[in-house]
Amino acid sequence: MNGTRRQMTQEAVPVFLNGGGELADLIAAYDWAATPLGPLDRWPQSLRTTVALILRSPVPIVTLWGPDGIMIYNDAYSVFAGGRHPMLLGSKVREGWHEVADFNDHVMKVGLAGGTLAYRDQELTLHRSGRPEQVWMNLDYSPILDEAGKPAGVIAIVVETTAKVRAERTLRVTAEKLARLNAELEERVAERTAERDRVWRFSRDLLLVVGRDGVFRDANPAWKPILGHDPDDIIGHGFLEVIWLDDARATAAAHESLLLEGQLLGFENRLRHKDGGFRWISWNSFAEGDVVYGYGRDITAEKRQADALRLAEAQLRQAQKMEAVGQLTGGLAHDFNNLLTAISGSLELLDQRVRQGRLGALDRYMSAARGAVDRAASLTHRLLAFSRQQTLDPRPTDVGRLVRDMEDLVRRTAGPAVALVVDTPPDLWTTLIDPNQLESALLNLCINARDAMPQGGHITIEASNREIDEETAHVQDIPAGQFVLLSVSDTGIGMPPDVIARAFDPFFTTKPIGQGTGLGLSMIYGFVRQSGGQVRIRSEVGHGTTVSLYLPRHDGEERAAEMLAIAPAAPRAKRGETVLVVDDEPIVRLLVTEVLDELGYTTLEAMDGPEAVRILESDAAIDLLVTDIGLPQGMNGRELADAARALRPGLKVLFITGYAENAVIGNERLPPGMHVQTKPFAMEALANRIKTILSGG
Repeated sequence: MNGTRRQMTQEAVPVFLNGGGELADLIAAYDWAATPLGPLDRWPQSLRTTVALILRSPVPIVTLWGPDGIMIYNDAYSVFAGGRHPMLLGSKVREGWHEVADFNDHVMKVGLAGGTLAYRDQELTLHRSGRPEQVWMNLDYSPILDEAGKPAGVIAIVVETTAKVRAERTLRVTAEKLARLNAELEERVAERTAERDRVWRFSRDLLLVVGRDGVFRDANPAWKPILGHDPDDIIGHGFLEVIWLDDARATAAAHESLLLEGQLLGFENRLRHKDGGFRWISWNSFAEGDVVYGYGRDITAEKRQADALRLAEAQLRQAQKMEAVGQLTGGLAHDFNNLLTAISGSLELLDQRVRQGRLGALDRYMSAARGAVDRAASLTHRLLAFSRQQTLDPRPTDVGRLVRDMEDLVRRTAGPAVALVVDTPPDLWTTLIDPNQLESALLNLCINARDAMPQGGHITIEASNREIDEETAHVQDIPAGQFVLLSVSDTGIGMPPDVIARAFDPFFTTKPIGQGTGLGLSMIYGFVRQSGGQVRIRSEVGHGTTVSLYLPRHDGEERAAEMLAIAPAAPRAKRGETVLVVDDEPIVRLLVTEVLDELGYTTLEAMDGPEAVRILESDAAIDLLVTDIGLPQGMNGRELADAARALRPGLKVLFITGYAENAVIGNERLPPGMHVQTKPFAMEALANRIKTILSGG
């Protein structure tokens, strides 16, 4: 299919074609609407990015897009195509190069399956100028991934090596002829020598003779066109003088190895060009008597082609990565803007009613604002869970007991159309995990399983002990050791591979708008990974799904959950209790100190670490330090707490922070008397926490 071309208009050329040479103009003028690719403005980003890359490459590159391999190429490839250009543009590769259709069918099959192919000096017969022509080429094929990460086409780097192959074959034939002449009669010595001299003079590759001391004894004329050095200028000099400085040590070591072993094959190094640059040379060398014979092939073009391919692949990966980041930030901005609208609107209506003197039902607006704040805190918590940065409270936990305690709740949540089976053996190992987070994860998985079975079905919750050996650990991306395996299986609709691949991505959901945030599985994944475990999904469309949580074994015993009594109202301070509040945010500092003042505490304030240290160095009585983690002036909250303990040993500390807990304690546990309260929090909850700490809790 040769397609059609349309007359260029005054319409702007798409940005991705700018600077793309003659082919960019041809692509812009081509009637793509008549091809499976459709109009330019509907091309996927992955195709646009690939075309932009190849148009700017000096190497012959062609893109074969879609199952038919629609051809899009650059200026360098048009030179290679010869008389086939420009009719190849927009054609199917099988029809464009019909004489090698079977070869290209294999390329498309492998590439669209995600595989790569590389051929060196591949021999093909092409009809570039209307007649059969035997050519040799270096061919590299790699798949092009679409926005979903699936192969959508093939990118091919095509470098013709016909001249090189013919020269090498000529050289081989000549060398073989020379070898045969060595066995012939003495009277043919002159002819043999003349033939050898012709090879020496006309070889396009480097030939040299050096002594065991590394000094040039002879060099053929090819040194001039390849490296700019006249042979007469280098004979008598050490060969290291023409070696690129960074490769001198390796070359000297290779020379020593050659003298010991007698031959050195395929050694690559860089030689200085007379213009100040360098060329990559691949050497085959042989030691005989007191001399070394070397044959060097210029591989600079191949090296540059490989570098260009790596650069193109890296740029493509970066483009795909930035697209994923854009999707994440877009979803986050959408959710937070909705919450900010709810908070702002509630406060605006509250202010309006107060100014109008309409004080009835004001709690409705305050409740709406508080609800939006709670949802924002929940969203932040889920994002921290996905990034494995949330604040956890790991405890030795009996997973079997936890599951059995939740069985009634899960049954009620699943509904009468779903049959629940629970299998938790009595000899389950203890695991060190945050039980509240595990309960939330289990309930979330069961809700997902229920939603996957709109007509009803079966949910099975199983737990077992597992030993993970080194081989399995490598496959599962998990440390070897002992784990408790907790699995939730359903008989629902299942998931295709592309959905499984994105199941843990934040904001990714297959549920209708308004019925899912896309953070459930990502939160579970982050929580389990932060706890030292792993999450795996097995699913098949029409045959259900199994989500398995690998939870690391803990040698300790389960302990009863610690319950903090919440008083119906914030407790008042004992007489004389003083709290030092440190926070660089004036509003937070104001709210905390006013609440504490109302409850009878004496409060002291500081906006950063150095100011707080000056207060701690004074004679003021201080019973508790309440500090943010992220403080200015070069001293964070943890460093301030350590300085405070040095000045006042045993001083109780409460960190109030929006950061994850590991920002406070790293990989260690907090020392006794130090506690963490995660923002945002209700002022009543803060007052209760302070009272508990000061009471020795």
